[in-house]
Amino acid sequence: MNDFFLNSAAAGVVLSLVSYFIGMEIKRKWKWSVLNPLLISIVLVVGFLLAFGVDYNAYNDSARYLSYLLTPATVSLAIPLYQQMELLKKNMAAIVIGILSGVLASLCSILALAVLFRLSHEDYVTLLPKSITTAIGMGVSEELGGYVVITTAVIIVTGVFGNMTAEHLCRRFRIKHAISKGIAIGSASHAIGTAKAMEMGEIEGAMSSLAIVISGLCTVAGAAVFAGLY
Repeated sequence: MNDFFLNSAAAGVVLSLVSYFIGMEIKRKWKWSVLNPLLISIVLVVGFLLAFGVDYNAYNDSARYLSYLLTPATVSLAIPLYQQMELLKKNMAAIVIGILSGVLASLCSILALAVLFRLSHEDYVTLLPKSITTAIGMGVSEELGGYVVITTAVIIVTGVFGNMTAEHLCRRFRIKHAISKGIAIGSASHAIGTAKAMEMGEIEGAMSSLAIVISGLCTVAGAAVFAGLY
């Protein structure tokens, strides 16, 4: 089976898409927030690789075409933002301050956890880009000397957790304004969380898309500064 993945240009793509489709069907049937399609697909793919002894690098190479689509998929999130341009202009100051607050909260929380659990510097910088999209976070982690593979995993877990809990947390903390919801979700859980924001509404999705971009840029600069604090 490992040789099959090594010699196939599409086996990894098919496995990933089938696993995600199964996850979507499970979520559609039971509608529990914990049954996130991406989380289910990850579990299914990992289980398949372990069961059939497929090396991760072989699978990753076979699924590389999906990775190529990550950047254009992120860029396409600008479309809903463009559709809400007037709303953005009217609330520019509040939106920027909200996103910056989200970035600062993320970086400060990682610094606090690093001090509390006495993490090594490498572990610390590995976690700093946890709340930004994978395409940017991997580069930040590599530049700061972190473990890129772990950074990728942490970013995915952060996004999935945000996707699963965003709607509940907004209700719990009585966050009712659409712009506030979008900014909170996008700055905390990047593109995966934004998928949930888009389900919640057009404005939430647009603001979350904006938060991804600004949070990513601010985290690139902020992570470099925070890296020197521990």
